[in-house]
Amino acid sequence: MSKSTAATASAIEFFAPAKVINDRPILHLPPEASAELPSRGQVAVRATANGIDFTTVIEPDGMRGHWINVDENLWAELGVSESESVALKLIPTKEWPETDIPDDFRAALDDAPDLTEVWAGLTPMARWEWVRWIRATRNADTRARRVRVAISKLENGKRRPCCFDLSSCTDPELSKSGKLLGIS
Repeated sequence: MSKSTAATASAIEFFAPAKVINDRPILHLPPEASAELPSRGQVAVRATANGIDFTTVIEPDGMRGHWINVDENLWAELGVSESESVALKLIPTKEWPETDIPDDFRAALDDAPDLTEVWAGLTPMARWEWVRWIRATRNADTRARRVRVAISKLENGKRRPCCFDLSSCTDPELSKSGKLLGIS
């Protein structure tokens, strides 16, 4: 984190219950914590959960709030069960962490070596958007088409997916029409 970002970002500290939606653990921020974030959309943060430091991008829940995806490693480190409270400290940052590229998209990028520099030249936020757009469907045919379209658009100089609505293009296992499942 740059000194200027660190100097302007203040820590947001709170407790959040661990939740499991479709076998996926998440931490759903309370409304007061979400209200302190600089955006209603995705927000990159440096985070501490029960003393464990990590960086991530917080997702919007579709109800003016946010949630944190908890991967298997963090879930194991936290050692909590569903509904147990987790102490969180978030510091918003403009420095986005790298996203995990799905295997099908990674293979397509590897098959297009002329895109190596193009992909590397995108901002981490733009790379998140491409990956998010590809993942935002349960339909295998749609996903395969999105991978092909992504490669084509990147080859044609597009730096971001066109007409991409960050608020509704979310993880289909956890959200429907941009709203986190299990909230009202």
